[in-house]
Amino acid sequence: MPLIDVSIAEGRSPEQLRALVAALHRAAEESVGAVPENTTVIVREVPATHWSKADQTIAERQAAAQAAAPVREAPATTTAE
Repeated sequence: MPLIDVSIAEGRSPEQLRALVAALHRAAEESVGAVPENTTVIVREVPATHWSKADQTIAERQAAAQAAAPVREAPATTTAE
């Protein structure tokens, strides 16, 4: 009776999370012959402020990347006179 416990940063759509659950069930069935009815999958969504790597949270990395991204200028518009 496999128990698959996944922690993932929050922000995925319900459809993406459902696809993840389905893929994990398939992987358990294909790799160890687990019957889907006996497989449990738990997905834990962790807030970006509660997950860190190299002493920087996901939220901090996202903010730094956004600040470093080049600013796109709006296309110039011309008007006919």
